[in-house]
Amino acid sequence: MTGSILFQAIVFLTGALICVPLAKRLGLSSVLGYLLAGILIGPYLLGFVGEEGEDILHFAEFGVVMMLFLIGLEIEPKNFWSMRKTILGMGGAQVLGTMIVSFLLFYYPMDLSYEVSLTFSMVVSLSSTAITLQTLKEKSLFDTTYGASSFSILLFQDIIVIFMLGLIPLLSSEDGTLPDENQGEAANLLANLPLGLQTLAIILSVVLIVVAGRYLFVPMLRKVAATGVRELSTAAAFMIVCGISLLMELVGLSPALGAFLGGVVLATSEFKHELESTLEPFKDLLLGLFFMAVGASINFIVIKENPLGIGGMLLAIIFIKAVVLYGVGALFKLKMDQRLLLTVGLAQIGEFAFVLLSFAFELNILSKNQMDILLVVTALTMALTPILALLNERLILPKVGTKESEKRPIDHIAKQHKVILVGFGHFGSTIGRFLRSHGIEATILDFDSNRVDFLRKMGFEVYYGDATRMDLLESAGIADAHMLISALDHPDTTRKLVKMVRKKYPDLELLVRAKNRYEAFELLELGVEHIYRESLDTSVKMASDALSKLGFRKYTLYRQAQNFIKLDEEGLREIAKNRPEDEKEYIFKAREAIAQQEKVLEQDWKRGIYQNDNHWDSEQMRLAREAGRNSSNVS
Repeated sequence: MTGSILFQAIVFLTGALICVPLAKRLGLSSVLGYLLAGILIGPYLLGFVGEEGEDILHFAEFGVVMMLFLIGLEIEPKNFWSMRKTILGMGGAQVLGTMIVSFLLFYYPMDLSYEVSLTFSMVVSLSSTAITLQTLKEKSLFDTTYGASSFSILLFQDIIVIFMLGLIPLLSSEDGTLPDENQGEAANLLANLPLGLQTLAIILSVVLIVVAGRYLFVPMLRKVAATGVRELSTAAAFMIVCGISLLMELVGLSPALGAFLGGVVLATSEFKHELESTLEPFKDLLLGLFFMAVGASINFIVIKENPLGIGGMLLAIIFIKAVVLYGVGALFKLKMDQRLLLTVGLAQIGEFAFVLLSFAFELNILSKNQMDILLVVTALTMALTPILALLNERLILPKVGTKESEKRPIDHIAKQHKVILVGFGHFGSTIGRFLRSHGIEATILDFDSNRVDFLRKMGFEVYYGDATRMDLLESAGIADAHMLISALDHPDTTRKLVKMVRKKYPDLELLVRAKNRYEAFELLELGVEHIYRESLDTSVKMASDALSKLGFRKYTLYRQAQNFIKLDEEGLREIAKNRPEDEKEYIFKAREAIAQQEKVLEQDWKRGIYQNDNHWDSEQMRLAREAGRNSSNVS
């Protein structure tokens, strides 16, 4: 029975349902909950998962592929190209620095052969894409300097692993090829071609993805959307990710890298949000399965046989990676808090270690014992990362962060600044500038210390800190503030902030930014009255300007625009009162509201209530209009 697929599914799901909520209740990362669940159900504790855990690990790695695809969807090609210096600079410095230091450790004090030392150093230089990006998502840190730096380094690692896989056979005394039973048909496609042809095939594969994204995937998705069958959209999304991943494997590239490139290509298509909403649940589930499989793969027998050796290697590797990452952060002038986040966030060994170590073992570069030891160390570094991140967040960052705001007298802020503004990116800075131009000062909080430092140089009084910490809000004077303005662009962080403030300060006026209609629904359900959709006013303003250029009067358009926004807000709140769970019901209600809104505006226009609007028109315009009317009456 324990070998049944259904039994295994129940075991993994039960482990996740018990351990992840427990971890979240304790204020820990969900990644740690998944890892703990994997350890508990693994072969060395409760024994619900046996040797098939390794097969599950390889299957669950597809979650990493899907995650990179979804991240690619968020990055337009021009933005990706603008990151090239950071990717090559930070990523190259981290991989090269870690390889050099770790090679010296393995080759001299540990007295391993240079082949084993070089293989180990390549493995150690790679970090976990899955754990790091999942943590960035949970903490809403993608748009910080730390988030951008981490992503650049991880992307470089995904690229460099291709060359590592090509280098490993050169270290072997064998014939330099992986045995057929392990290598598989896909990996053999380019194996016997000259290096020049292999390079050409790789370039053509990348070009093929770009061309297919524009001329194959998008037309295909349009055809699928026209059928109105939702499950076909899911199938199409999976086919795109699987197809790109297979193509990358055929030419020896990383499937995750290929998926990321495919996402970038489709980032400007009209199906961007549809693909995101379709794949997101599957990605999260597979990533959770991956973390559990990592936990189950920790071999406690190997640890028991050599606890001191493995413990020493574990600490040495984390220390080496941390030192190199700290140095890279300093080299690229990251602020102290962002540097520490980078140091702790990427100090583990990544999932590509399982691929590289297995490859080296098959080529007889590593012994079975050497491979087992580093596999255990890899899994342990992954398991320790959320714990180290928690210690860094609770014990170190608050002390570093307060240095950013030491000049802020707490009592002075609490007494004089009645407005607290959270988030000072492009959206928040516009609000802050407009308030200041009218003599209203606000206590401004932002979580990116690099941005804080830059804005202070520009004359803004901005303070570093995580606004979802109640102690920070209270030190900023929230108890005596008149209102809190949230200009955050992360829905999860916004919801967390609103829930926390609503619970302790229910009477505080909240003005909250929403990215779209769906986020506005969620904020309305949380009791927020003043919601500002970032695209609504701008889009209506653009439409008004277009009509103005077509000859409509500006004041008339202004009044119609205000009417449009008022009716749209009323429709939104009406739907939110009884928000439909079923998509068809939502579409019906939304279409009904839109039709009613357009009918009211059209009736106002047809009744001619704006016919005599002369506001904002110059005397010459009014005289010209009267002359036109008189001439038409004469004729």
